[in-house]
Amino acid sequence: MFIPLHDDAPLRVIRFQMMTFALIALNVAVFLITGAFPGEAFLASVAQGFGVVPAEFVSAAARAHDINPVPEPVTLITYMFLHGGWMHLVSNLLFLWIFADNVEDAYGHLGFLLFYLLCGVGAGVTHIVVNPTSPVPLVGASGAISGVLAAYFVLYPRARVWVLAFFPLPIRISAAWVLGIWFAIQILSLFASDPESQSIGWWAHIGGFLTGLVLTWLLKNRLLIRVGD
Repeated sequence: MFIPLHDDAPLRVIRFQMMTFALIALNVAVFLITGAFPGEAFLASVAQGFGVVPAEFVSAAARAHDINPVPEPVTLITYMFLHGGWMHLVSNLLFLWIFADNVEDAYGHLGFLLFYLLCGVGAGVTHIVVNPTSPVPLVGASGAISGVLAAYFVLYPRARVWVLAFFPLPIRISAAWVLGIWFAIQILSLFASDPESQSIGWWAHIGGFLTGLVLTWLLKNRLLIRVGD
């Protein structure tokens, strides 16, 4: 895996990535409330109630508890703001900070928020379709962020990104290579891991990426920044 550090694509329409910053702040705030300090039992109950549980979508009889804080369809939104630990949170938000500002620049503030949520929903639905009997809650912003990466891939393929990979020093390569390799890693990880013991929602990553790819391709002529500009 690699760690993105910086990209060279400047903002051209918006002055500040207001919605990106707001999403980061909201994710941190929710984590401080639900995951940073309370015990594991509390975090597990929050994940069960607000995370996406495929088996509960498919059958009400699969519900592990009688009290549901929100209807099942609403968890397709709430799950994006829950994280299982500091590393889960920080790694997601790093990718969001590096790549989302330019996608927000292209979509505009409100358009970007809607795009982000739709990618997260697409990721959650993909996870449900592939794992319809799973009782394990899906949580995290990875699916929505995967859609952001896909949009960046379409809109800024020639941008240069500094990353830490297999070298002790950062290297500077094109966004097309960075994000293409990232997506390939998701595919390889999916087939290399044991389906019975997977702790990462690889299908959610793939579903979010494909959702972002399709949406951005369909809307490319309506965005504030055109492909290739």
